[in-house]
Amino acid sequence: MQFFVPYDSRNEAYKTPFGSVPEGQSVHFSVHMPRSMGCTGVYLVLREDNGEEIFYKLYWRSTDGVTEWWECDYTPAEAGLYWYYFEYSVSWGNGRIYRSEGGKGCFSGACDPWQLTVYDREFQTPDKIKGGVIYQIFPDRFYCSGAKKENIPYGRVLREDRENLPYWKPDSRGRILNNDYFCGDLNGIEEKLPYLHSLGVTCIYLNPIFEAHSNHRYDTADYMAIDPLLGTKDDFISLCKAAKALGVSVIFDGVFSHTGDDSIYFNKYKRYGSGGAYNDEDSPYRSWYTFGKTRDEYASWWGIDILPEVNENDKFFSVFITGEGGVIDTWLEAGADGVRLDVADELPDAFIDKVRMIVKKNGNDRYLLGEVWEDASNKFSWGARRRYLLGDQLDSVMNYPFRDAIISFVKNADAGMFMNKIMDIVENYPAPALHTAMNHLGTHDTVRILTALSDVEVESLDRDRQAEIRLTPHQRETAITRLKAAAVLQYTLPGVPSLYYGDEAGLEGGKDPFNRRFYPWGREDTALIEFFRKLGAMRADYTVFREGSFLPLSDQLGCAAYLRKAGDSAVVVISNMNGHAIDYRVNYPHAALKPILFCDVTARGELHLDGVTTAVAEIIV
Repeated sequence: MQFFVPYDSRNEAYKTPFGSVPEGQSVHFSVHMPRSMGCTGVYLVLREDNGEEIFYKLYWRSTDGVTEWWECDYTPAEAGLYWYYFEYSVSWGNGRIYRSEGGKGCFSGACDPWQLTVYDREFQTPDKIKGGVIYQIFPDRFYCSGAKKENIPYGRVLREDRENLPYWKPDSRGRILNNDYFCGDLNGIEEKLPYLHSLGVTCIYLNPIFEAHSNHRYDTADYMAIDPLLGTKDDFISLCKAAKALGVSVIFDGVFSHTGDDSIYFNKYKRYGSGGAYNDEDSPYRSWYTFGKTRDEYASWWGIDILPEVNENDKFFSVFITGEGGVIDTWLEAGADGVRLDVADELPDAFIDKVRMIVKKNGNDRYLLGEVWEDASNKFSWGARRRYLLGDQLDSVMNYPFRDAIISFVKNADAGMFMNKIMDIVENYPAPALHTAMNHLGTHDTVRILTALSDVEVESLDRDRQAEIRLTPHQRETAITRLKAAAVLQYTLPGVPSLYYGDEAGLEGGKDPFNRRFYPWGREDTALIEFFRKLGAMRADYTVFREGSFLPLSDQLGCAAYLRKAGDSAVVVISNMNGHAIDYRVNYPHAALKPILFCDVTARGELHLDGVTTAVAEIIV
């Protein structure tokens, strides 16, 4: 009995269609019961999120003498999350079928229901994002154009020793000031657009560009001004225009959960005159913030007092950010193609709703991306289930679950765990969101991917030791081999791969700020750059990577394989994390194999690939 699978949500013999569905789409369920149990009835037990359970009767269809099939159809009328399991009746009573690992049903032991994501039938996401490559830039650390900097705010240290680490040691008062700048700018990014284009980049995601008084610029001082060290509004307009000429979109980082204490709005240090919420109870910005009994008792983001927290539902703040002529509207009209919402799971639904309205008012092709570290389809925050991906909020999210699955797989070779984590997201995310998800291996918030893929346990090291980390030649060689295998997975899974600036050039580093070194111009790993150029070209050449279906083939013995398929086009991806070469047979009727990356076809028609390698081949029917 324990080996019998009564239901499998990832197998179309049991559920069609696979995965999430638009509202109004009929879903067919089929439960397979052992004939020997003498089952007299089966019910689909389904509830909408926070709703009551409703029983739907399945009808007996047929039997082969060993197994019998019970079936029903269900059509969800509204977008939302639905949870379901099955109940059956036999002569000795009733039993239940719950979800176990891999989406398979079991008769005992588990008690988890299945998730059915139902999204708005009108949900569409920008076509220009699909099938492309995102490049994330930390603006101060990419490239300095050499343009003269005007109106530099006081308190900044300008550095020209760009091969060195950012300042990271606390001062005599224990503060890390983040006040050293390497002078990367918008003109520098525009100058390097041909380089980005050569990588196959179709979208640039810029970390904060607005005036702020820390080098990371997540402490916004003025939402309506480009930071003087980065340039001017005209420079931003020029960058967006030049990028569009190459088919490249530009999206900016919207940091709306907090501002800086050193800002026009809060103005704790009176840099901007005598007004501001901190100094004046009658300030128009006072209602943005939450104060206690004194002005020094104010809510701040994660208790960091330089980041006073904003009440996003405050009418004045909401209109200022999301109204016509407001912050988002201004920068989209200036040429941006979208917004990335910082800490989206800390923003209230009502605010995100308004953000979406103003983003899409500027065009349905504008991209709204959110920072969510978990499965965004069932995320719970602000005391409620979030509806980011149901069609009326975000287009998609940063895909941290994919990142975690890829890194774990290339380091530990657990193919089953890898495929299960991938399938969790593929099954739960609406297709429009899945195909526009930002699939990254590294960001400004994570350890540099080369260091993460080495055998150095950097997460456990203190800052002093992280500053000293330099991979040995052997460690670096191991990490590069793993990175290539990981990147091919990243570039072939559903969604849009994202390169964090400098990862393609071989930058190493631990956690912030060691993952934010200046791009190593003149010291790049040119072979690694050429590798990423090949990946970018592959995505441009094969349309299956835009919105093609994802079909797992195998996930055992350190090897995972899957198909990407669209119409008559199909590509197979095999990832061999063993230390030895393998020959892999692709069971695809009447097909020939054409190698694309890192494999050859053997005389027996199998794909040969080396150890710790991810290979790609086209299936020719």
